[in-house]
Amino acid sequence: MVENLLKVHGSGNTFYLYETADETAMDWFKFGEWLCRKSNDGGADGLLLVAPSNVGTAKMRVINADGSEASMCGNGLRCVARYVLERENKKSCIIETMKANLLVTEEPSLMNDIPTYAVQIAPVSFELATLPMNYNAQHTLIDECIPPFSMDIRFTAVSVPNPHLIGLVSKEEILSAAHQQQLASMLNGENDYTPDGVNVSYMYPIGQQEIYVRTFERGVGFTNACGTAMTASALVATLLHLVEEGTITVFNPGGFVKCEVKNNNGEYHLRLIGNATFIAHYSFEHVNDKWTLNKDRETNEQHAYQALIDFTASKLSALA
Repeated sequence: MVENLLKVHGSGNTFYLYETADETAMDWFKFGEWLCRKSNDGGADGLLLVAPSNVGTAKMRVINADGSEASMCGNGLRCVARYVLERENKKSCIIETMKANLLVTEEPSLMNDIPTYAVQIAPVSFELATLPMNYNAQHTLIDECIPPFSMDIRFTAVSVPNPHLIGLVSKEEILSAAHQQQLASMLNGENDYTPDGVNVSYMYPIGQQEIYVRTFERGVGFTNACGTAMTASALVATLLHLVEEGTITVFNPGGFVKCEVKNNNGEYHLRLIGNATFIAHYSFEHVNDKWTLNKDRETNEQHAYQALIDFTASKLSALA
């Protein structure tokens, strides 16, 4: 039987999006790993599975390119938000995710009529046990050097609920990804610090209420952007007084987003606002234990998003 799916992206973080009425219909881990291979029209960073929910309008599951499952994906959630809200003809709804039921809303366009959506990012914890991460028997890690990692970079660990290790780095370390590649590869292999792996982001302030973030995602590698990493980095930037609470613009290799950070008596409320772009429509078929994928038609939405990419490139040219 021929079935349909979409290729989408949030901040250049690409996914295939598929809706199913039955979560037991197939091995989603095996399907996601196959679907995201580069041989399949360039592949993707993951598979977004939209399923029925008993607590929200829909449920989202996220299968990484390596076949593992993520508890949350901010960029992916924006794309699912658009898909579900357009299907339901609504402006807002609740989407069930692995660890939280999250509010998503349609928002005014960031730029050039780009479809824009906001998603709640929760829960937030600085407890190392929630990542999990082991370091000196500490319960938290906030703005500290870790000598085995670097003598210069100060790290903060936070889960949102995906695990993130965020380093405040120099301009030189932002311009070169070599150290980040080495550290992130170690922390996502067999090691004594992060038994389940961790997303590793390097952050650099570039202006008033503006930061730049580059992320090595657990289960994927370097991506154009990671929604929860950008939101977590915005939160950390407020803790370190690099920016003020409120709306922070977060630039990344795939464009930019807006992150809202509010502290209500020690309880953080986070929102991620950015594009939800539909790239193309596909069909696939599963016959004799083999899948085949065909591109049916492209949308024109990427042309609009290019203006945002060009703006980002001009903004970041000062870093070079």
